[in-house]
Amino acid sequence: MSEPTTAPLGDERYVSLETFRKDGTGVKTPVWVAPLEGHLVIFSEGKSYKIKRLRNSPKVRVAACDVRGRVRGEWLEGTARILDDPARIALAHQALRRKYGFQAAVTDFFAWVAGRTARRAYIEVTL
Repeated sequence: MSEPTTAPLGDERYVSLETFRKDGTGVKTPVWVAPLEGHLVIFSEGKSYKIKRLRNSPKVRVAACDVRGRVRGEWLEGTARILDDPARIALAHQALRRKYGFQAAVTDFFAWVAGRTARRAYIEVTL
């Protein structure tokens, strides 16, 4: 399956994810992202504010950025959903592990040690 919309951002090291508060104010966060079957997948702490904002509104914008969140590209609008299917979560996790390799393995190890692995939320973005 080709990934014409997500391929440029799927190759980016960091992507700025903008989620929206109830009053419509956007909040930007730099995140790791990986392509998965025509979508972008992201993980976050399950109780983070970005997850709370996504529960209120699935509207998002994404753009290529650096590690500090400085945008280096054009914003693309899309929708996001929090994954709840264990099989889809496993695929999202594999996609992120494939892309970030050793860094993802170290992140996973320390999350496991701290007991945070089960609290993760995985997000699927459709552009």
